Amino acid sequence: MMIRSQIKNIRCQNRFFFLTIFLSTLAPKARPPKSLIYFLVAGFSLLSALTVLAESPSEYGKKAQILRSQKEYEAAYKLCDECIANFSKEADLIAAKLKDFPSDYEVDDYKVMNVVAFCYFTKAETMRDQAESLSAEENLERKQELKDEAVRILWDNIKKFPYAKHYDEHGWYYKIAHISRKLIGEILNEPWEPPHEVYEEKKVMLYDNGSEFPVDYKKYGEFKGLGTKDYAYKINDPIGLAKAVGEGIYPNTTSVKFNPEYIKVKKYLFKIDHWKIIHQRDLSTAFYKWIQAPESPGVRLFNIAQILEQSDHTEHAIKAYYAILVHYPRSYGWTYWHTPWYIGKVAKYRLENIIKNNPHLGLAFEDADIEVINGYDNDIRNDQFIVNPGKLYKLKAKNIPSKINNTIARNKGEIKQVRGEEKIKLIQFQSGDWQLQVEGKPMILKALTYAPSRVGESPHNGTLANWSLQDTNNNGLIDAPYESWVDKNKNNSQDSDEKTAGDLQLMKEMGVNAIRLYHQPVELNKEILRQMHQKYGIYILLGDFLGKYTLGSDAEWESGTDYDNELHKQNMLKSLEKMVNEHKDEPYVLMWLIGNENVYGLGCNADKKPESFFKFANEAALHIKSLDPQKRPVAIVSGDILFLDIFAKNCPDVDVFGLNSYRGNYGFLDVWDEVKRVADKPALITEYGVPAYSQGFTFEEAENYQAEYHKASWLNIMDNSCGFGAGNAIGGVVFEWMDEWWKAYNPSHHDREGLFAGPFQDGYMHEEWLGLCGQGDGSKSPFLRQLRKSYFTYKGLWND
Repeated sequence: MMIRSQIKNIRCQNRFFFLTIFLSTLAPKARPPKSLIYFLVAGFSLLSALTVLAESPSEYGKKAQILRSQKEYEAAYKLCDECIANFSKEADLIAAKLKDFPSDYEVDDYKVMNVVAFCYFTKAETMRDQAESLSAEENLERKQELKDEAVRILWDNIKKFPYAKHYDEHGWYYKIAHISRKLIGEILNEPWEPPHEVYEEKKVMLYDNGSEFPVDYKKYGEFKGLGTKDYAYKINDPIGLAKAVGEGIYPNTTSVKFNPEYIKVKKYLFKIDHWKIIHQRDLSTAFYKWIQAPESPGVRLFNIAQILEQSDHTEHAIKAYYAILVHYPRSYGWTYWHTPWYIGKVAKYRLENIIKNNPHLGLAFEDADIEVINGYDNDIRNDQFIVNPGKLYKLKAKNIPSKINNTIARNKGEIKQVRGEEKIKLIQFQSGDWQLQVEGKPMILKALTYAPSRVGESPHNGTLANWSLQDTNNNGLIDAPYESWVDKNKNNSQDSDEKTAGDLQLMKEMGVNAIRLYHQPVELNKEILRQMHQKYGIYILLGDFLGKYTLGSDAEWESGTDYDNELHKQNMLKSLEKMVNEHKDEPYVLMWLIGNENVYGLGCNADKKPESFFKFANEAALHIKSLDPQKRPVAIVSGDILFLDIFAKNCPDVDVFGLNSYRGNYGFLDVWDEVKRVADKPALITEYGVPAYSQGFTFEEAENYQAEYHKASWLNIMDNSCGFGAGNAIGGVVFEWMDEWWKAYNPSHHDREGLFAGPFQDGYMHEEWLGLCGQGDGSKSPFLRQLRKSYFTYKGLWND
């Protein structure tokens, strides 16, 4: 899944066309150099290429957007009009058949309609740009004509194609009607958002809780091949098992039919989309819908278990999750990014978490294990499962804990190996545990992504400034690090008791000991980094993108960085040399980072050539160490555990397996165990977080959820740190310090759009709401901070 940290701002691409790279002076996480550069193919004439007639409908919008960005307004109009003339009749026929937005997986079936709608939008956007380029004094009438015509086109677009979508190269789809409506609001200076709704919560009322808890499956069938590829559970007494498990849990398919609540709604269920209802807080209806949902049995039962858990039917949820391990341990689904999602493994870790947090239930859960051989790629056809569903049973009364136990750290034994020299080292003990030590003292990384982008600035139009140099009030102080203040009463005004503090002081009070930055594409202000370390005790995790977004490789964007291309590799090694030579003597550098989710592709081919990428990553690590006299640790920043096995085989000299991971409010599930089993390296979560906004929930509920999510994530890190659990967690990097308003559409407006599906409160990622603090109404940016509950959650956890 997606981020999303510095990386996010550094996603080098135009909102509407992936070949456009905006390199303005940006925050590290925002992605910028000092000037706005557009490039397509080296040695290739951009304008001549764009004026050639498009070979397919989809090329019209892309090329028109490039012409718009180059201020070739008439040429852009010509391409848009040509597309509309050639394809509008077909688009109209397609639009007439739709009654709702197609899913993102079906969207290609409506390509012609989407392209025409996008060309209408592009034409209007070009008119807006042209109007803004004209001076008000001499062209007032023409400016207004262009704006009026743009608004008319946009309203027509909304009416004609209400369900059209456009693919953004960040990896998600925009609803064209929504961005059209937002552009209307921008032109008229009347910002627009889809209405915020708060749904009424209705929990499940069970009719049949089952006769047994926990269920003793040995009474109703037999387990075969435990701990092997041939695992199976054979039911001998289906009637008895159905009675034991109760309503909604396999193989009980009849109890629900007698539930009075089901009887009330059963005739309407066929009208309901099971994926939409699951996030609309009507858990009762969602439960009945999912019992009959047209999905695989494992997917169906997992969502039933979630609904039961959210309805506070904890015991019934436990039975549902365990039933997945017994009957459907090989089940899988797909994430939004089309990576496999192994349901049995998730169910196992959820069970462990629920049982740990509910000691009053008096349950033990032992020996469960699901290993997916070949499970680190996107090809499910080569997967093999070794399964043991484990034993779930009641403890004897004398063994039931009265409260959640804080496990005592195990004996780690003697030092087994040391990676690193000088003052920063990674120590592995005989127990297998890993520990980061700085000047001989253990250190857990309590880090975050810091990119204090100013409201109204955006990499999409080249206006996002370099925060480490930004001094908007010209007083000689860098704005965000030194001059921010906390808006305690959230009135968007600095009252007399709201003194200037600065982000660095706020982060120090929170307990932050490191931030994650990249030396590309902006040049960082080293004096700020020195003060950050000397005065506030904050280290830098300093990175190079290693060809992601073509940064460092000087590759053509269209083809991307090729990890078998010798010229690209030499360019990247030079980029690494620049980073290390510039910062190697600075005490603020704690660790070197290489890459950022390269395995997902986007400006590079690591997704297609993972072995070549990881071999080069190891070469990069060796090169860094040859240049760094302190031999600081080198960490890769990967995309979750995709291709973990290939990393393990090819990166012996990379010291830390870092990963960006967004797995929901249970922490990181199998990450720690898998990294330990496959790579035996220290693990660092280099990005994690959740929005403080959710459609269907109050703002307070969403903020509470964000705080709870972060708490669960951090506790999961600590539960797997040296001496506990897998013993390989060395910390985490929160994404992110504060909200950034440029990510969705209008950088002057705090957008609430759900950009892509994910394991969040309302099922969507709201990228402009990921901060531990907000910027209020934006009028006092970049100075105002409204601290969220998650900030205070970390302040408690990180100072304990």
